[in-house]
Formats: sequence, C-alpha cells, structure tokens
Amino acid sequence: MKTILFVDDKPAIGKVLSVYLGKENDLVYVEDPIRAIEWLNEGNEPALIISDIRMPRMTGSEFLCYLKSNALFRHIPVVMLSSEESTTERINLLNAGAEDYILKPFNPMELKARIKKYL
Repeated sequence: MKTILFVDDKPAIGKVLSVYLGKENDLVYVEDPIRAIEWLNEGNEPALIISDIRMPRMTGSEFLCYLKSNALFRHIPVVMLSSEESTTERINLLNAGAEDYILKPFNPMELKARIKKYL
C-alpha cells in the first residue's frame, strides 16, 4: 500500500479523497504545508504528495519550492490542486517541478486516474 500525503486547509476535501483513494492507498491528511514539512522531517516518505495552492501560513507554491529544493524530497511527485484557472500559475508550478495541476472542483475519479501514473 502506497502512502499519499494530502495537504489542504479544508478537511472536507480530505474526507472525499479518503473515500476515493483510501482503499488502495494509505492517505495521510494534514491541514497545512508547515505540518506537512514536520511530518516529512519525522522520517516519513510518501509515494506522492497532493497539495492545495491557496492556504494560510504557507502557500502550495512555497511548499512545492521547498520540496523541489530539498535533496531528501525532490524525487517525490507532487500534484497541485487549485480553484483558480490561471494559465500563468499552472505554467509556473509545472516549471517549478509539479507533475500535474488539477482544477477544483475536481472529479475524484479523474484525480485517481491521473495520480495512478505517479504511484
């Protein structure tokens, strides 16, 4: 069973993902990137990270830059979620190392199909 780290400040989305992804994967939900970094630094290594972009304390973009600049974490695939359909933002995140960018609201089955290729 592969571990997926899901970072989003809205717990309801975490509950939806646990229904669709939790049967085949170990889904770990944290409410912000600061907590995600703490979890990673405790020695946990997920097979994939899914992160929202708009969050308090630290943005998903800042979190992605942290991950991709850190030798311990840069190999972990990252899928970004956003409610904003900004081509510029999408291009910037993909250029910064994100594997994919998915718009909210998303179809959970589409997300599941997309992340299968990274696991």
